[in-house]
Amino acid sequence: MERKVKVAAVSYLNTKPLLYGFRNHPVMEMMELSMDYPAKIAQQLIDGEVDVALVPVAIIPKLKEYHIIADYCIGAEGPVASVCLYSDVPLNEIKRIYLDYQSRTSVALLKVLVHEYWKLDVEFVPTTGDYQQNIKGTDAGLVIGDRALAQRKVSPYIYDLAENWTRFTSLPFVFAAWISNKPLPAKFIKEFNHATGIGIQNIPAVVAENPYDLYDLTTYYIHNISYPLTPAKRQGMQKFLGYLLKED
Repeated sequence: MERKVKVAAVSYLNTKPLLYGFRNHPVMEMMELSMDYPAKIAQQLIDGEVDVALVPVAIIPKLKEYHIIADYCIGAEGPVASVCLYSDVPLNEIKRIYLDYQSRTSVALLKVLVHEYWKLDVEFVPTTGDYQQNIKGTDAGLVIGDRALAQRKVSPYIYDLAENWTRFTSLPFVFAAWISNKPLPAKFIKEFNHATGIGIQNIPAVVAENPYDLYDLTTYYIHNISYPLTPAKRQGMQKFLGYLLKED
């Protein structure tokens, strides 16, 4: 290979198991790794600034070509805990929803659930920074990632998006996958896939490295997040992408 493969990933707690195996792995000699939040990485992949990224699956329609290069993803087969609609009031009383700027997939999933499943008439409010303090009265908020785990201690009503998707479709959900915007060498893909799976087999070690008081990470990594990219998850992903085309 003439140059190193540029890889981008998210610096959330939910990605720690996927990144754990990269340290001291031979694949690191073939790649450069950078970290940012999901929507930023997604744009880098779309713009060709990186070759591979752990990206929200909602960006797939925006890529000229895409290849899923690993057998692991950020997925859920039930409650995911860290992608939720938070509210002071029940669903049918919500008037406005603040949207988390950090993830396109979560926003797109929320809109599918609002329109197709819950059948709500609400106003969506884009955000650019912290907005959790606005979640009060009939104003709800979609919060993702580590901040979502913290918000669980604050809001009385919590609507887990992955859990509701599963109720709606009887399929698991894929939030993010390792996607490349071009074909990559088979040797790199093999080593990369091996590296990204190591942490999944070593959850206690990952938990030990990431002390976290607000939520039990063993529960999070084993019961909330489901990392293997199974045929059922691929089916759920295709169904979701079908809804995205419909929404457009």
